Amino acid sequence: MAIKAIALDIDGTLTNDEKVVTPRTKEALFAAQRAGIRVILASGRPVQGLRALARELELDRYHGLLVAFNGAHVVDAETDEVLFDQPMAVEDMRALLDHLRDFDVIPWVTEGEHLYVEDAYRCEILHKGRPINIVKYERDACDLKICEVRDLAEVLDHPQDKILTAGTDTYLATHWEEMYAPFRDRLSGMFTADFYFEFMAPGINKAHALAGALPKLGIDATEVAAFGDGQNDAAMIAWAGTGVAMANAIDETKAVADMVTASNNEDGIALALEKILG
Repeated sequence: MAIKAIALDIDGTLTNDEKVVTPRTKEALFAAQRAGIRVILASGRPVQGLRALARELELDRYHGLLVAFNGAHVVDAETDEVLFDQPMAVEDMRALLDHLRDFDVIPWVTEGEHLYVEDAYRCEILHKGRPINIVKYERDACDLKICEVRDLAEVLDHPQDKILTAGTDTYLATHWEEMYAPFRDRLSGMFTADFYFEFMAPGINKAHALAGALPKLGIDATEVAAFGDGQNDAAMIAWAGTGVAMANAIDETKAVADMVTASNNEDGIALALEKILG
């Protein structure tokens, strides 16, 4: 069937390692949009963290979509109409926060343009042995304002789409199962980077979000091409009619893809679209 939508993960997929959309990839996406194909940004980022790329690709002009929080929230890039939303229950979030206090991780919540964290100065993790100010990293990547609260539970008095935990990569690799175990039946949990483990409502992933939003626009899964590299992209790639893994993708994601393209540093999206769209 003809492709009507292209769903794109951002980090490690749409952007190269310098966090830039290359000219060739950008032109391929503009060409697709001029042909009437909707472009969808599908990310673990909050909506605010998708705005700059949406403007760069003119998704408002071409009726694109923003899939945020790993699929918990979907909005129309032109109108900001919410097409899908499934937040976590308050009691589950508060129980999770209490549980996370036993681990050496930094939890935070993003709402609107604000990043809520308990201690803005407890912000350093190690990634590949090098220190990172992870709160600043997230703030800069998603254009957020840092808001320090005495107790994160203050922000968890109403449903939220995601609780993110940041930690040293080796620590999370060792402890994520223990962190997640009591909540496997109550929440979705997944890595979005080796230093991020994130919690959403049960059943949430990018595929679930697209399956909830796209039928309202007359688009079927068979008419979607989806691109990604990470654990949180595997469900979307398996669901789409044409699932494409980047060369830099993890093995789990490559295993469910219909094709593997070049890496995010080698215009993998553009090369794959040339084959898919002809």
